[in-house]
Amino acid sequence: MNSPFLFVDQINTSGKRCLVRLDLNVPTADGVVGDDTRIRRILPGLRALRETGARLAILTHLGRPKGKVVPEMSVKPVAAALSALLGCEVPVESDVTGPGGHAAVERLADGDVLMMENLRFHPGEEANDPDFAAALAALGEIYVGDAFSCTHRAHASVEALPRLMEVATAGRSLGEELTALHNALADPARPVAAIVGGAKVSTKLQVLENLVTSVDILILGGGMANTFLLARGQDVGASLVEANMVDTAHAIEVSAKANGCHIVLPEDFLVAGEFAANVSHRVAGPGDVGEGEMILDAGPASAQDVAHQLETCRTVVWNGPMGAFEFPPFDSATNHVAKAVATLTADGAMMSVAGGGDTLAALANAGVSDQFTYVSTAGGAFLEWLEGRVLPGVEVLRR
Repeated sequence: MNSPFLFVDQINTSGKRCLVRLDLNVPTADGVVGDDTRIRRILPGLRALRETGARLAILTHLGRPKGKVVPEMSVKPVAAALSALLGCEVPVESDVTGPGGHAAVERLADGDVLMMENLRFHPGEEANDPDFAAALAALGEIYVGDAFSCTHRAHASVEALPRLMEVATAGRSLGEELTALHNALADPARPVAAIVGGAKVSTKLQVLENLVTSVDILILGGGMANTFLLARGQDVGASLVEANMVDTAHAIEVSAKANGCHIVLPEDFLVAGEFAANVSHRVAGPGDVGEGEMILDAGPASAQDVAHQLETCRTVVWNGPMGAFEFPPFDSATNHVAKAVATLTADGAMMSVAGGGDTLAALANAGVSDQFTYVSTAGGAFLEWLEGRVLPGVEVLRR
């Protein structure tokens, strides 16, 4: 695409002090990183920068220390994990904006990597304090934003800092994310489908309101589909439902119709008397859900219908499972549709973008995490993008 962003691979970083904002907010216990997925994702970008001879000062946060030094939230375990994966020393500097920080960045040689201590130990970080941002800016020459999952937060290292830098760029991982998201909704190959699941309409109201104006097909699953079924006059038994959102569901249907967006709801269901794994269950049709039964997944005919409709689409955006995927067999619709999307993607017939915590877990459960065009590890930022909101950490990187 003709990008409004400057990507770090487009500039000369040799011998330059680069402030690299990453999201290395990973789970740690007893001084050891539990899940290094986020670290592994940014490795190609860091390796590429090291090969150019860039001098890297990594900025990140960890946990919620609320502007105070909390030793258990030190980034030292993260630096140790990164050091092992990169195969080089990654020291941690605790005097981030003081003499120690300045001396540490001045000591960097080409290809060296330094990690600054948890930025959230400083109250100025979450307050987006211009003085704290200026103190950070004094440490480097080039800003590399590579933390999409933080771009919805107007924090000092994400929003104020890049404004103060002479050169502010998008890192490799962020660049891939921005390209994928642009191609999925801003300038997609049509027809475009969106799959949105989850428990409640209320938590994804803005997502739905935005998507009905921008996609051709909106496929709803999970508890929110029950609310739309109720709005269409169907009895959903004891299913999870938001009765107070029925009028809202009606309004979204009206908006969808006005914008030429076709809303797809399940037409058969897997129902059970309790919410647990491998319980007695059956397939029910419209009007056939018993008083004490819960709809816990879309039925087999609905899953097949969705897969069939997706064959006509060139782009799909996915956020949220089709049912209670944590408990088999209520993962069957999600698995069926996820595998269909993976096949269409592999065949070159579709671009597929997915994001959100539950979505990642559902795709992993279906065994297709690596078979989509792009899977975003961002939670809040991905949702806000689906809502059509301005992301401060993205906007500040526009040329």
